[in-house]
Amino acid sequence: MRMTELSKYIRTVNDFPKPGIGFKDITTLTKDPIGFKLSIDMMLEKLANVDVELILGIESRGFIFGAALADRMGVGLDLIRKKGKLPGATASETYDLEYGTDSIEIHADSFEKGSKIVIVDDLLATGGTMAASINLVKKLGGEISCVLFLIELGFLKGREKLSADKIISLINYAE
Repeated sequence: MRMTELSKYIRTVNDFPKPGIGFKDITTLTKDPIGFKLSIDMMLEKLANVDVELILGIESRGFIFGAALADRMGVGLDLIRKKGKLPGATASETYDLEYGTDSIEIHADSFEKGSKIVIVDDLLATGGTMAASINLVKKLGGEISCVLFLIELGFLKGREKLSADKIISLINYAE
């Protein structure tokens, strides 16, 4: 029931960014104080029994949800960014795209080995970015408590690429 309530705040923009794609626009949720609060409240409920020491938000919309969650939970927030956006020493992970590759980075000193990490993003589609993020956290010695999404495009089967024990999505578009 609450998923249906939350999904009414998500606008679908057809044929964006190319014909045949139904883009899930979250700006209609984030600009609405009731919808945004509902999404954060629901994420907090899902994280109620999860051991969390640090939230990592994935660029860029993961920053929105990650910041609100970190504030409300009283834990830190750090950022997973596109290559070349962070100062200082970084660790990086490269992953495959439909045509080519991309890379993400995190500060090498973002967390201590063994830290309990929750990675947050707005959308799980094919899973490439989150899989790379999980690999990056593991490479630095962090423990993935869970990965969390506002939306999952279930028909793209991105969840199958993820090596996390706990995968949470609030809204799942199965088709």
